[in-house]
Amino acid sequence: MATDEQHRPEAAAGAPVKVLVIDDSQTIRRSAETLLRSAGYAVVTAADGYEALACVVEEAPDLIFIDIMMPRLDGFQACALIKAHPRHAKTPVVMLSSKDGLFDRARGRLAGADDYLTKPFTRDELLGAVRALSAGPR
Repeated sequence: MATDEQHRPEAAAGAPVKVLVIDDSQTIRRSAETLLRSAGYAVVTAADGYEALACVVEEAPDLIFIDIMMPRLDGFQACALIKAHPRHAKTPVVMLSSKDGLFDRARGRLAGADDYLTKPFTRDELLGAVRALSAGPR
């Protein structure tokens, strides 16, 4: 199994995989950003769903982590809007929630989410989700 130092994630043309982290909690955003950057990923962050939509268009991330409960535009709504756009429909989206409920998981799938992580997530869970979802063709 490759360590983070051996595994330098790369998207097309040798660029690092770009991950967008969307959460209204600055603590969660910074934590995820630190863990992802230390593993060699490029990271962009957004504080809410509206800001996230602009980031998706401007940054074209390879993978998106999005909190469910956010003001103005929640994670389910933002995920559905991202997945409805033909250019971003295949971008993997991982829902983040402090609840580990079956209903939220099912609602996330209906919105187009590819995976679900419960907060607080571990380093291994976060990096494992990125590796699993950014490995395949887009």
